[in-house]
Amino acid sequence: MSTAKSIMEISRDEWLAALQITEAEAPDAVIVEGSWWRQQRTDWRLSYLTEVEEISFPDIFVGTWNGRRVAYCCAYGAPRAVEIIHLFSMIGAKLAIQIGTCGGLQPGLNPGDIIVPTVAIARDGVAHLYGGQDEVMSDRRWSERARSAILERGIAVHQGTHLTWSSIFAQDRRLIENWRRAGYLSVDMETATTLAVAGYFGVPALSLLAVWDDLIQGKSFLDPLAQNEQNALDASNLAVYEVALQLVDMINTS
Repeated sequence: MSTAKSIMEISRDEWLAALQITEAEAPDAVIVEGSWWRQQRTDWRLSYLTEVEEISFPDIFVGTWNGRRVAYCCAYGAPRAVEIIHLFSMIGAKLAIQIGTCGGLQPGLNPGDIIVPTVAIARDGVAHLYGGQDEVMSDRRWSERARSAILERGIAVHQGTHLTWSSIFAQDRRLIENWRRAGYLSVDMETATTLAVAGYFGVPALSLLAVWDDLIQGKSFLDPLAQNEQNALDASNLAVYEVALQLVDMINTS
């Protein structure tokens, strides 16, 4: 009988060895960001951290924030996000945070508003593999902390049901209208994955997403924003990461 292991059977110690980090160096939190602009986002986010190192696996970084170890990866789409959350949840992360942008699906959402989903509808093709059902919940306590921190910055924040879809391209007007009628606030490609995978390992998780495009008006990320809209989006892209780091400060590491 074969003694070969599947990825799901690899132990924590084996992952630490593969990542070439010690138990003491294992991150307290993991932050993933869904974006095409990988190098820009990576350089920007890592500039907040000290003692930054790229681990043995490419495009995955670990650094220090106020004495806590933080893993960061620009992970676009569910197939990449699942790997990052699996790895760091497996080796002991105490919090998983999804950041990035999303498309708005309801009237009254403006570029630069921030969505903090309470629940994500899983249409990503991955969440169900980690026990996620049709709906995947975010951690209520951490989401409320995030909402309060965003409001303190004077940025509009919305909570409710969010959709995670498998492709930014495969979204026609019929689908978008159905999503609006279903009451979904917004759509991205990673949130349900992050929540489901973290939950599988018992790690609390949440998502902070800046609204970019107004999908119900037929606008995509290709449509230029007015200057005030662009300024609001830029401010929220900054806020989602800085608030994520505020949450890292709240982790009980004892």
